[in-house]
Amino acid sequence: MLKQYVGILLNSRMYQGVPRMRTRPEYLFHYETAGAAYGLTPCYLRLEDIHPASGNCLAYVWDQYEYRQQRIPIPDVIHNRALYSGESSHRKLDRLLAGGIQVYNARNRYAKDQIQLLLAEDPLIWQHLPHSTVATPDSLEHMLSRYGDIVIKPANGSVGRGIMRLSLRSRGGWELQCENPAQPGRWMTLPLPSRQLPPFVKRRISSRTYLAQETLPLAAIEGRPYDLRVTVQRGGQGSWDVTGMFAKVAPGHTFVSNVAQGATALPAAEALQLSFPHISTDSLLHQIRELSLRIAQHLASRLPHLADLGLDIGITGTGELYFIESNGRDQRYGFRLAGMSAAWKDSYWRPMAYARWLLDQPAAPYTPLFSPASPPEGKNFW
Repeated sequence: MLKQYVGILLNSRMYQGVPRMRTRPEYLFHYETAGAAYGLTPCYLRLEDIHPASGNCLAYVWDQYEYRQQRIPIPDVIHNRALYSGESSHRKLDRLLAGGIQVYNARNRYAKDQIQLLLAEDPLIWQHLPHSTVATPDSLEHMLSRYGDIVIKPANGSVGRGIMRLSLRSRGGWELQCENPAQPGRWMTLPLPSRQLPPFVKRRISSRTYLAQETLPLAAIEGRPYDLRVTVQRGGQGSWDVTGMFAKVAPGHTFVSNVAQGATALPAAEALQLSFPHISTDSLLHQIRELSLRIAQHLASRLPHLADLGLDIGITGTGELYFIESNGRDQRYGFRLAGMSAAWKDSYWRPMAYARWLLDQPAAPYTPLFSPASPPEGKNFW
């Protein structure tokens, strides 16, 4: 019986760790067990090892004892778990799609301002979007005068790198919280009595696009704010569903709630019970689920081939929900850190179930990758 391969597209560094089974944060065992359940054979490959002209690719495949590199036919379905920023990579992915290869999450990184623009199209989602604008010296001053506390973050960034917080001081002037430029990993609070941005901040916002966003009064546990990571995926019926959600509680030394920056992960229900003892946890979870599904469905209607998203949803101390950002390559290990082993496993099984569903459907018509236009610099998104 011929094997039915499903490709898992990896970046080179992780790909090189496959034969040694050192692929953190990816856990290949869950791909293997899910593949066996759905009659599929996972194979792990890089974009540069796919050769459409020959119809073959070079990939690692488990052969009972170890991962061996083999030359196999290009899988009909590929789940992209790599990050590509260059247009040449996007063109190659587009050529695969045009050739009938179904690559889901083919393009999995979009700028935060682009996502905000798309979500603002839906009036029911719009009310859950914090006020954002492109960061310039003038827009920062305007936002700060309006809100008194703002977050400045890269439009194209991940795991909390490069995030800064600017606030008004009670004694006058401004205050900046950020990683120490000279000591990465160490956070500092810098008073700015003259209300002038430090040179390194000016360089950052002039060299690449940063967003200025109102600081949300997030719910907190023992004084530490948190937001929720909601994993939303397509599964065995082709439809979207929430696989699970966990809270990311910021460490004591910073406001950033990314797990990669030292945040604590715990089940969402537990965090909500601690923060809102007088509100039904089931009701809050239902609201978060419904908003997350609407966001995923709207993005999928505008960005083809989406099937796997990690959404960051903030909840304020009064129970209001806000979309913070989306992640097209969800780092699923937060479930494991939160002790949610079933959800961690399901976050691998659902994409494989979706691959099985795709293979069982008639070939979908070709839809090119889409990149929405960026907003004009210095303008509000809505």
